[in-house]
Amino acid sequence: MRIYILFILTILLANTAVAQQETIISKTVANEFQKKYNSNDYEGIFTMFSKEMKAFMPHDKTLDFLNTLNTQAGTIKKRTFIKYPQTNVALYKTTFERAIVALFVSVDANSKINGLMVKPYVTEKLPELKRNSSKLILPFNEEWTVFWGGDTKEQNYHVAYKSQKNAFDLIITDAAGKSHKNDGTNNEDYYAFGKELLAPANGEVVLVVDGIKDNKPGVLNPNYVPGNTVIIKTSNNEFLFFAHFKQHSIKVKQGQKVQQGDLLGLCGNSGNTSEPHLHFHIQNVEDMNIATGAKAYFEEIFVNGKVRNTYSPVKNDKVKNKYYFRIKV
Repeated sequence: MRIYILFILTILLANTAVAQQETIISKTVANEFQKKYNSNDYEGIFTMFSKEMKAFMPHDKTLDFLNTLNTQAGTIKKRTFIKYPQTNVALYKTTFERAIVALFVSVDANSKINGLMVKPYVTEKLPELKRNSSKLILPFNEEWTVFWGGDTKEQNYHVAYKSQKNAFDLIITDAAGKSHKNDGTNNEDYYAFGKELLAPANGEVVLVVDGIKDNKPGVLNPNYVPGNTVIIKTSNNEFLFFAHFKQHSIKVKQGQKVQQGDLLGLCGNSGNTSEPHLHFHIQNVEDMNIATGAKAYFEEIFVNGKVRNTYSPVKNDKVKNKYYFRIKV
C-alpha cells in the first residue's frame, strides 16, 4: 500500500504577515466554506474559488479532493482561528469527526479562495511504541505469503514511510508461486480475494470505512489509498490497521468491542492497490498522517512449515497460525 496521503496542496501565497487577528473577510469565507462542506455542497465550494484556483484545481479534481477529505476525516465539528502564517492566509485548528487538522485558507482581494491546504495538526508529544505487547495471532487461518515485510528496503518498501515502516503486504500463492489463477484480469482470479480476515487481538474498533469500490486488477485508486479500512485499538494502546477490504464486506462497526479471532471482513482490492491483498501494520495513534509504525510480532505461528514463537515475518515467508481459530461473527 502506498503512503496514506489525505490532502492536496493548492496554490499559495505571498509575504509573511504581521496581523494576527482574524479579519472579517477571512471569517466570512471560512464560515461559508465550512457550511458548504458540511452540507456536501462541493459545487458551491468550487464557485468560491478564484479564476486561478479553478485553473489549478479543476472541477473534477476539487470534487475528488473534497469527497476524499469527507471520507477520511468526516464533517467539521469545530474550527478555531490560530494566526496568519502568510499574508491573507488564515490558519485554523479544525476538528473533524475523525481527525484534528490544520486548515489553511487563502483569500484574494475579491473574497475568493485562491489557496487551500489541509495537513495534520500536531501540538503534543505522541506516545512511543516500538512493538506490540498484546499477544497477536495472524489475521487469517490459511497459509499466506509475505510479499512485503521486514526491516530493509529490499524486504519492505514500507520502511520509507514513518507511519507504516513495519507494515506487511500479504497474499496467497499456489505451488508455482503465483497469486492468481487464469490470466489474473478479474479479482476472483486471485486466491486472496474474498478470504476471511480476523481480529488479531481483543480490542475496540475505532474506524471503519466500507464504501470504496474494488479496483480492476492493475488499476489503482489514489483518491483513498487504504481503501476499505478497519482500525482496532487494543487495551495497550496499539492501533491495528487493516487496509483493502472487499467493498461492503466488513462485519464490524465503529465502537464495537471485538475478541481475538472475530471476523472483521473479507480481503479485497480497494484503494491504491494493484491486486487483492491484505495490508496490515501497527501504529502508535489512530491518525495515520501523524502516526509512527511499530513492529508486529505474532505468537506461535508456522513460518515456512516450522513453528516460531514471538516472530515478525519477513518477505517471502509463508505464514499460518499454529492453531485454527473458529470464526466468530
